Amino acid sequence: MRFIRNKDVAIPSRRRDAHKGQSGRVLIIGGSPSYVGAVALAGIAALRGGCDWVTIAAPAKAGWAVNCLSPDLVTVKLPGDSFCAAQFPLLRKHINAHTAILLGNGMGVTAGAKSLCKKVLLHCRRAGKPAVVDADALKMVSLSDLGYGILTPHPKELEHLLRNSGISPANIKRVNTASPIEKKASLVHYLLFSSKSSGKGKAKRAKESPSEKEVIILLKGPIDAVISPSSIAYNRTGNPGMAKAGTGDVLAGLCASFIAQGLFPRQAAINACYFAGLAGDILLKKRKGFTYLASDLAEEIGKLLR
Repeated sequence: MRFIRNKDVAIPSRRRDAHKGQSGRVLIIGGSPSYVGAVALAGIAALRGGCDWVTIAAPAKAGWAVNCLSPDLVTVKLPGDSFCAAQFPLLRKHINAHTAILLGNGMGVTAGAKSLCKKVLLHCRRAGKPAVVDADALKMVSLSDLGYGILTPHPKELEHLLRNSGISPANIKRVNTASPIEKKASLVHYLLFSSKSSGKGKAKRAKESPSEKEVIILLKGPIDAVISPSSIAYNRTGNPGMAKAGTGDVLAGLCASFIAQGLFPRQAAINACYFAGLAGDILLKKRKGFTYLASDLAEEIGKLLR
C-alpha cells in the first residue's frame, strides 16, 4: 500500500508580481435555504487553499445568507428556492469566467438539480474546464459525465455514483462489503477504469497525458484513497474527529482551489486530503479532543499552507 507522504505534496507557486485572478477563480454551485453552511465552508476552504477568488452560485435566499457569513465570498443569487435547468443560461457565463468548478455542496437531490448538474458538466467538458463533484451531485451524475477533475465520495455516495455509472448491483454489493480499504479501492479502480470492466459508465481516457486531464476518485474514509486510471495512493492523516458535518465540504473546496491554481487533478486530490487530515491532527492536539469544527479545519489549513 502506497501512503502519501510530505514529499508527495506540491504547493502551487505564485509570482511576486501576480495580480488578482492569476492564482485561480473557483465557482461553487450549490447551497439551499437548509444548507447554507456547506457552500460557505467550501468557499472559505478554497480561499484558504490559496486561490484568488471564490464565487458562490446559489438560490437567492441561500446567497444572501452566505453574504452574511463571509464578506470574502462573492455570490450569484439564482432565481427560486432550488436548482433547475432553467438557471443554466445565467450560470454559463460564470462558468466561463472561472478556472475551476465545484458542484453539489448542499444542493439537494431533485429532478431540477439533476438536470442542471448534467448541463453544467457537459458545458465544462466542452469548454475544457476542470470540475470537482461532491455531496448531492454525486448522487445525480455518472462517471462519464465528468470530462476531467475529481469526484469526492464517501462510501454511501460512492454507491450512488457506481449505480449511475452502470455498475451492476452485484458488483456494487462487492464494493460495499470489501475490506480493507486497499481491497475496496482496487475493486473500484477495476470497475471504473479497467479496459476489462463491462461497466457502461467506464471513464473515457482523454487524448491528453493521463497526468493532465484525467478523472480522479477521492474516496473518503478513515484512510482516504486517491484512485486514478493509472494508480492508487492512500492517505492516513486525519482522525475520527473529522467524521463531522462540513469537513467534506472543506476537502472539496481545497480540491477545487488546488486545481484552479494549476495543479493536475491527481496532485490536487493528494494535496487536499493530506492537508485536511494534517490540519485535523493538529487541531486534535490543540483542543485535546474531538471538539474542533469544520470551520476550524479551514482556518488551520490556511496556517499550514502559510
